[in-house]
Amino acid sequence: MNGKLTCTEKTGKTIEEAIELALAELGVSRDRIDHEVLEVPNKGLFGFIGSKLAKVRVSIRPIDPVAEAKQFLNSIFKTMKINVSMESVNNEDHVVINLRGEELGILIGKHGQTLDALQYLTNLAANRDADERSRIVLDVEDYRKRRAETLSRLAMRLADKVKRRGERVVLEPMSPQERKIIHMTLQGDNRIVTYSEGDEPYRKVVITLKR
Repeated sequence: MNGKLTCTEKTGKTIEEAIELALAELGVSRDRIDHEVLEVPNKGLFGFIGSKLAKVRVSIRPIDPVAEAKQFLNSIFKTMKINVSMESVNNEDHVVINLRGEELGILIGKHGQTLDALQYLTNLAANRDADERSRIVLDVEDYRKRRAETLSRLAMRLADKVKRRGERVVLEPMSPQERKIIHMTLQGDNRIVTYSEGDEPYRKVVITLKR
């Protein structure tokens, strides 16, 4: 777990005291651990002869990044007082969490900027203590799929314009994910070349004739 201690054994006058000592050493809260009682405390004869301390083994429970992501999102939606259901789909290299509900445009923002920011924060929360990082993609009512289709059509239309007029076209600033859609849509056109210019968050795609 990123080089951190994940298991320890502690003794104490009581089982609870031993667990608390383990929690302090591991640096986690009670809901993050599993524990096993190795020795039960015994006061012994007359309360001190042959007395035995409690001994426990405490280990940090592995984190499920998707569960952590959903818990983080639920806390945000509760604060915003909106009802949202979540559907998760495992893909080869990432997990898509699709948010569904009424009037969720507030979660998308202009060209998905709010959604991208929420996705970034969700990944931070989900992977904070995880043993293995998971890439989580947030979507709202399949917005990203519809946006990708729109961008692909736009790319084809602008490429035709460039071929007709012989002048390059500079698109509006886009996120790295959206720029990638433009590049991939036109990568098979042997008359067109695309590249990005500018600095984030104002980086733009340029479509021009291949020289």
